Amino acid sequence: MGDPQNHDDVIGFTLWGDPVYRVKRKRGRPPFEWTEENSFKVSMLLACGWSNDRIAGTILDPRTGLKISVPTLKRYFRSELAVRDQARDQLKARQLLTAAQAAFAGNVGAMRLLEQLVEKNDRMEAEREVKKATQAPAAADRLGKKALDKAKAADAERALLEQLTREADRSGRQ
Repeated sequence: MGDPQNHDDVIGFTLWGDPVYRVKRKRGRPPFEWTEENSFKVSMLLACGWSNDRIAGTILDPRTGLKISVPTLKRYFRSELAVRDQARDQLKARQLLTAAQAAFAGNVGAMRLLEQLVEKNDRMEAEREVKKATQAPAAADRLGKKALDKAKAADAERALLEQLTREADRSGRQ
């Protein structure tokens, strides 16, 4: 039997007495490594309304240089994907806060930008209120089928009575 140089790496011996060493690297593709840069990219693309497929196509694995799959995106960027619905609001809030800090520090350009952002936010809030007011009534306010049929019948009866009254008035004038 041969005397191996490093006994820690030897995990056994073959039938012929040759040492079997521990494999230093696992087989297959190395696992994806999360980076802050990729996290920022995912958050920005979510704020822009991109789908998971499109985002996965833009994220490259730093070790392999290949794009990642959607399951890999979901596995490593779970916390970013969890706030998908709030991503746009977080982006707008960050813009407002950054512009406000620069404006309060005396930057005139930032003051103008802050005013534009506030006006844009006010318009957006007004649009939300209008949209909310014009949406269909809530489920509790809607009539059921029977109540709706009764209302239609009452309207039809009222319309018929009005028509009969008009015809009677016309015949009485002649």
